[in-house]
Amino acid sequence: MKKFLIEVPHGEDKQSCSYAIKVFLQTGSHFLTNAEWGCMDGDHKAWILIETDNKEEAMAIVPPVFRSTAKVVQLTQFSKDDILNPDKYHA
Repeated sequence: MKKFLIEVPHGEDKQSCSYAIKVFLQTGSHFLTNAEWGCMDGDHKAWILIETDNKEEAMAIVPPVFRSTAKVVQLTQFSKDDILNPDKYHA
């Protein structure tokens, strides 16, 4: 399985924060109820780490109302050997 970081932004006002948190918590999804939030530091986003087969499955975790603004990034760990072959990992 591949690892993905899902980033879900929302509005900066109190109502937008409350709505986003409510939607995440009411879904009942383990991933959503364990999201990490940046609101208390002025970065109004939620982040979720997930292991799944592809980006489409990762995006399916996001509540439909937030999918148009969500970002899914595949994460990779590199070894010292990877330094010798930059063509292998540079997109």
